[in-house]
Amino acid sequence: MCASGSSCAAGSDEERLPGEAFRDCPDCAELVIVPSGEFDMGSNSKPSEQPVHHISIRKNFAIGRRDVTFAEWDRCVAAGGCKFSPPDQGWGRADRPVTNVSWDDAKEFTAWLTKMTGKPYRLPTETEWEYAARGGSTTPYWWGKDVGTGHAQCAECGASESGRTAPVGSFRPNAFGLYDTAGNAAEWVEDCWNPSYRGAPNDGSAWTSGDCSLRVLRGGSFGDKAIAVRSSARFRYDEDVRYYANGFRVARDLN
Repeated sequence: MCASGSSCAAGSDEERLPGEAFRDCPDCAELVIVPSGEFDMGSNSKPSEQPVHHISIRKNFAIGRRDVTFAEWDRCVAAGGCKFSPPDQGWGRADRPVTNVSWDDAKEFTAWLTKMTGKPYRLPTETEWEYAARGGSTTPYWWGKDVGTGHAQCAECGASESGRTAPVGSFRPNAFGLYDTAGNAAEWVEDCWNPSYRGAPNDGSAWTSGDCSLRVLRGGSFGDKAIAVRSSARFRYDEDVRYYANGFRVARDLN
């Protein structure tokens, strides 16, 4: 059965409207349609987030409403689509975000989803990720200029249970309907690492040049301080190395 308020591949992509949530199969990740639009990417807070540059995303796209969970990952392993079964640190699996997965592992998962559904699954681009994470906001956090309490899972976010991941969707979603774009598990995106935005694409596409042995992570994690879960914060990690705070969400183009 699909979750309430979502549809199992009912209707074509062309008929779907921004904000609509759906699944391509009963056990597939829930996706939400993000509208096309423009925004200013980056910040003046750190050199890696500069220069602030204007982005134009010309087409709607679909992105995971939540991070990929252990339950979803374990189905991929059981089906033979994913080789590695990551440990859960003793925190539990089920609806917690899958962590301890590398960028290469995440690409295996999207390839499996593509094969299983016939839909073009992938990792979001860094530009798509920030646009979706901001949900139309221009403040450091999508909910405002201060981290406050009870908005996310991070070391300075005032969550009731710190030092570990929380089940996905434990905090309210942003204006685009996305959960956990700040904190919880840091999220792999498609792009190669570049130390600043000089020369970055401005159309929503992935930056496929630079140091491609390193890939970009966005959103910060449960163990990070408030500055690391800002919408503009960005990090890097070796594409083939697993870490207990790193996970991902999926995206796909609309037909």
